Amino acid sequence: MSTTQRRIIYSIILLLGFAWIFVSADRSGTSTAGQIPAPQAGFLAPDFELKTPDGETIRLSDLRGQAVLVNLWATWCPPCRAEMPAIEKIYNEYKEAGLVVLAVNMTYQDDPFEVVPFVEDHELTFPILLDETGDVGSAYQLRSLPSSFFIDRDGLINEVIVGGPMAEALLRTRVEEILK
Repeated sequence: MSTTQRRIIYSIILLLGFAWIFVSADRSGTSTAGQIPAPQAGFLAPDFELKTPDGETIRLSDLRGQAVLVNLWATWCPPCRAEMPAIEKIYNEYKEAGLVVLAVNMTYQDDPFEVVPFVEDHELTFPILLDETGDVGSAYQLRSLPSSFFIDRDGLINEVIVGGPMAEALLRTRVEEILK
């Protein structure tokens, strides 16, 4: 095969590739636009349903229209313990504006008998949820504790903060952003 024939074949393949891209492009604007659940900024927050220590069931998707801070934590985690007072303070400041805090205890890797005393000792008033199976930890691709997900009123994750403890100023700015 001559050089000219190869160039012609390569040119035809290239033109067919461009034609395929043009024909298959989504011009309707109906692509996912972040509507597929994924535990990262810009995507819909993965839904979950968990129980509180009192047996009440809370589902994340039922909170649409409110700004939600999902904080994954454990009683044995020093940064988790350190940031809880700041989370409680911010929650009390912004709950009337529509902030909901869901503190999801990683019960499958924690002592379940330590959760209620921890909540009482720290005088936490926001809902504490128990992830007894690790399903929420898996859905949110938990790699480190604490991990916090700031979810806007449309259910989209605005920001993810892995590690801690989070400072009160950081919490305040992130919460104000999701309350907009």
